[in-house]
Amino acid sequence: MPTYICKVRTYQGQSKTEEVEAASVSEAAQKLRKKGYIVVNIQEKRGGGFDLFKPSVSSKEVAVFARQFAVMINSGVPLVRCLQILAEQMENPTFREVVSKVKSDVEAGSSLSAAMKAHIKVFGDLFVNLVKAGEAGGILDKILERIADYLENAEDLKGKVKGALTYPVVVMSIAVLVVIFILAFVVPQFMQIFKDMGGENALPLPTRILLMLSHFVSNYIALVILALVGIVIGIKVFLETDFGRYWFDKVMLNLPAFGDMIKKTAIAKFTRTLGTLLASGVPILQALEVTAEAAGNKVIEEAVRKVKSSISEGESIADPLRRTGVFPPMVIQMIAIGEETGELDKMLTKIADFYEKEVDASVKALSSVIEPIMILFLGGLIGGIVMAVFMPLVQMVNVAGK
Repeated sequence: MPTYICKVRTYQGQSKTEEVEAASVSEAAQKLRKKGYIVVNIQEKRGGGFDLFKPSVSSKEVAVFARQFAVMINSGVPLVRCLQILAEQMENPTFREVVSKVKSDVEAGSSLSAAMKAHIKVFGDLFVNLVKAGEAGGILDKILERIADYLENAEDLKGKVKGALTYPVVVMSIAVLVVIFILAFVVPQFMQIFKDMGGENALPLPTRILLMLSHFVSNYIALVILALVGIVIGIKVFLETDFGRYWFDKVMLNLPAFGDMIKKTAIAKFTRTLGTLLASGVPILQALEVTAEAAGNKVIEEAVRKVKSSISEGESIADPLRRTGVFPPMVIQMIAIGEETGELDKMLTKIADFYEKEVDASVKALSSVIEPIMILFLGGLIGGIVMAVFMPLVQMVNVAGK
């Protein structure tokens, strides 16, 4: 029997966390209510180390699930039967298990959104909140189609940006490995020849620098590898902190060339998420909370939370957005017009469409520029090493010729 981690509140307002063993989410909620608690959130407790060997669920799989779910609901297939069919045809065992548990909870009397909320790490806050709105409005099939559209657009945008950023990172990594190999194993083969030429003082400066680097790398290669591993781990740990993530995201937004593309991507995601939530009937404050959590960028997330705080005090959206200094004037003006006309969701969708096209254009422009720059970089790096190696050999040949 699964165990659920439950956040509850007493009637006196005290918050607590309880662990409950139950066959389903609804049974766990029922047990807690009998104890006199108000249920705030329920999530299934994950297992131990064996979960590491389970495949994760990608957003692409969740998008396909939403699309297929929408088609079946629209065709009049009962909800439980839909979940059963979807679970049976899934290749990912982790996702199959999650959907099977959602089906069991729905059969036991839980709402679909509540059953999905127990697996928030798989579906996400956006999915759960939209499903809840769809259940309340009786338009679950349309909401599921909207979720599928959103996830497919987000995955497409993420793929474009990831592709643009991956290429230079891969090239730089390969370049570092090639240089370490040359310094550790190739340059030492020439050392004896250089010594026979009359010592290091007679060698050109580039060759002497190359020999010093080669001597360090070949003698301390284990230390170099450990240092590189330590740097990678240190960066990873630093980025897991709130300060580290905020600092990294701020740096990324201000990078030359790449920063503009990343900022456009963040704005497209913000407007697409908020527009989808508002169009589905989710209240503005709740929509902003979900949008902040789904932002994927700490700078944007902090800005959205400030906007939410200002709106809760009675302000409009446009004014606090302007004060954050993160969003371009065009975005703020279009949002202000959307508020005035009462069509904010449609205006946000138009902004998202515009910025997604801008990201596509930026990716194409960067791809055309990065390739020759990387070729020049690698050529210069390897060429410099070759020049440093062969300069003394050419001198020796010239002396011998005279």
